Amino acid sequence: MCHVIVTCRSLLWTLLSIIVAFAELVAFMSPDWLLGFPRSDPSVNGEGVDSGQYRPSLGLYSRCLRIGTQGVGVICGPYAASFGEVASGFWQAAMLFLSAGTLVLGCVACISIFSLCFQSILKKSIFNICGLLQAIGGLLLMVGLMLYPAGWGSDKVKSYCGLEALPFRPAACSLGWAFYAAIGGTLATFLCAVLSAQAEIATSSDKVQEEIEEGKSLICLL
Repeated sequence: MCHVIVTCRSLLWTLLSIIVAFAELVAFMSPDWLLGFPRSDPSVNGEGVDSGQYRPSLGLYSRCLRIGTQGVGVICGPYAASFGEVASGFWQAAMLFLSAGTLVLGCVACISIFSLCFQSILKKSIFNICGLLQAIGGLLLMVGLMLYPAGWGSDKVKSYCGLEALPFRPAACSLGWAFYAAIGGTLATFLCAVLSAQAEIATSSDKVQEEIEEGKSLICLL
């Protein structure tokens, strides 16, 4: 018989697991990792359009530029047609680690939904398994984030940030929201790993067992 068990700690862990996975996915796909130095679009004629400066953005595999015959419009999309055309080897490695970590977190997020009804897999606590996976995912993300700034010396980054750009030194560029979102998501991933242990304690408490013995199928201890 399936017992739906909802506690404050298990619900918090489930929600945070989903949010973390979504945040890492959005950050990975975003082009707003680096904001290039301010520049003007030469096609802007200043008549009825915004002719001010703008800052292009560069992501792991995508970028955003302002284009258009009238000097308006922003186009965003991949700058690399294949994995081998990614800006540098460090970014290629960072993408592998970040995508692996995000995939792990996505799987845990899906499993966390079913944890409301199933608390064990092959007689092993689903929370402990997911907590271990989240710790592994967090380590993968952390390695990817450490590799990312090592690629700032590539020719692609120099075209956005200036010739002074070096590994771990973005020169005229500044970090975009996607980089900070990835860092925040990584820190929250380790928090999820800690909360998973608390969720296990909450769902296996004596009070929960008492309500199961009373024949209740929906147990809510908030």
